[in-house]
Amino acid sequence: MQSRSLIWIGITIGSTVGGLLPALWGASPLSFSSVIWGTVGGFVGIWAGYKVSQYL
Repeated sequence: MQSRSLIWIGITIGSTVGGLLPALWGASPLSFSSVIWGTVGGFVGIWAGYKVSQYL
């Protein structure tokens, strides 16, 4: 159960950071690049949450 929670936390943080990253350079938070980077951040968050759950 702990691994599932860590993966969801990773998805939330990763997709939020990835979606807001293009906004730092003037793009809209709802632009195509924000959606793409949010998706990439979500996948990175899945991987990071899984790795953290393996260590704990």
